[in-house]
Amino acid sequence: MNQSLQDIAKALVAPKKGILAADESTSTMTKRLQSVGVESTEENRRIYRQMLFTSKGWNQYISGVILFDETIRQRADDGHTFVTVMEQAGVIPGIKVDMGAKPLAGSEGETITEGLDGLRERLKEYYNFGARFAKWRGVISIDEKNNLPTPYALHVNAHALARYAALCQEAGLVPIVEPEVLMDGSHSIDVCFDSTERMLRTVFDELDTQGVVLDGILLKPNMVIAGKDASAQATSEQIAEMTVRCFKEVVPANVPGIVFLSGGQSEQEACQNLNTMNAIYKDAPWQLSFSYGRALQQSVLSAWGGKSENITSAQETFLKRARLTSEARNGTYDASME
Repeated sequence: MNQSLQDIAKALVAPKKGILAADESTSTMTKRLQSVGVESTEENRRIYRQMLFTSKGWNQYISGVILFDETIRQRADDGHTFVTVMEQAGVIPGIKVDMGAKPLAGSEGETITEGLDGLRERLKEYYNFGARFAKWRGVISIDEKNNLPTPYALHVNAHALARYAALCQEAGLVPIVEPEVLMDGSHSIDVCFDSTERMLRTVFDELDTQGVVLDGILLKPNMVIAGKDASAQATSEQIAEMTVRCFKEVVPANVPGIVFLSGGQSEQEACQNLNTMNAIYKDAPWQLSFSYGRALQQSVLSAWGGKSENITSAQETFLKRARLTSEARNGTYDASME
């Protein structure tokens, strides 16, 4: 079992490849579709995801896809499930299993991610559908005025992430552990460094306590970056240096890979920052890869616009974004490629 988990984790961070996060909830997908003038029906969501999963050559750059519950149950036009479509392309199906962040009792402005109840049974069902990895997101806010994040919020989110991870490994699924420190706010990059380090330290303490096998997980964190409203924004080199320094202090070397979230960055920013890390830190103990949602899809949605005649051009846009992100994962991206 452990070897199987290790093999899957390594395959997900194979050279030049990364993960497509296509696990947007129905409410989030509705906002994305409405932004390009498309009604959010189940059929339109299916058509959009099918467009991504049937792009020719996408498997050169994408190792796995995180799916939403609705999507893992859907079928392509030819009658095959989306899981089968991915398997035929050599892409590993994954599944988002948390139920979202809800207000944390006793701590205003902080959240706890729910979804542990019944998780063992749901994981078994998803495994039988063909999923081989899963994802759970814990959300951490920075608010210097109110001393957030609190140790309380860090602990309960880390505990939930570790409980989820242990259940995933029991079920034969590689857990992607996602503790996201949000970009929202005007905090400095130094404050983000401190909060990210504290969160990661708490998470790995809990993973150890609950017996999670670290070479059978992937970590999906934020980059260490200033708040989006901060007056001083760091350079790509500063982001790369502080991110890798933070992780080297906390993340064990036997974790196979770090698959960064884009976390509100533009497509170009997400490429540039990942590229700088891979160009400078070729000796990092883990693979530095990606698990991007918007940074792989925003321009694709705009190119598609819900029109069948735009599918081919939208697929070409998706392939371009996947190729450029692959270059960034390899440390060979340049903005001139855009």
